Amino acid sequence: MYTEARKIHLIEALLKVSNEATLIELETVLKKAKPKKEKQEKTKRISIKQYNKEIDEALAEAKAGNYITQKEMEKLAAKW
Repeated sequence: MYTEARKIHLIEALLKVSNEATLIELETVLKKAKPKKEKQEKTKRISIKQYNKEIDEALAEAKAGNYITQKEMEKLAAKW
């Protein structure tokens, strides 16, 4: 309930703001805060079953020779 009370207090304070520059600053803060939440949602934990499946797939790829060595990658990166 404390969080809800804080939100109401912020809304009341926001309604009293009349300075355009202050409103722009507040909008900027809110826009910057939004991606953090979206990022957290995108990085949800996977199940152990999914984790093991991905490991098995990666091992199969490596066994099939579908990889490059670190030295090969360094050579490629040097060309960037």
